[in-house]
Amino acid sequence: MKRLLAVFAFSALAALAADITGTWKATADFGNGPIERTFTFKQEGNKVTGETTSSMMGKSAITDGKVEGDTVTFTITGKFGDQEVKLNYSGKINGNEIKFKSEAQGGGGGGPFEWTAKKQ
Repeated sequence: MKRLLAVFAFSALAALAADITGTWKATADFGNGPIERTFTFKQEGNKVTGETTSSMMGKSAITDGKVEGDTVTFTITGKFGDQEVKLNYSGKINGNEIKFKSEAQGGGGGGPFEWTAKKQ
């Protein structure tokens, strides 16, 4: 009986998680004007995968992604010049908008940077 209740509780929590599947366009201001990034998310339950593209870092896979309630977290690895950089993203979902913060792993890339993404 306890196992059955646990399954129902887990299912209820998964149902409450926002679904971010689709294409999102984000902008951030890095001081020299706005930068754009496109995210294409695929969500199954609370697991998030996909890819993201920007003119600065090119195309990157979305890894370690998850949605819990109205919070989404994931990591991307991109190229900045000849250096590989891992960026951790954390965001709050509010309908068709996500407010992200991104920061380089290890803190070596400045930031955190704030992004606003809108569902397309």
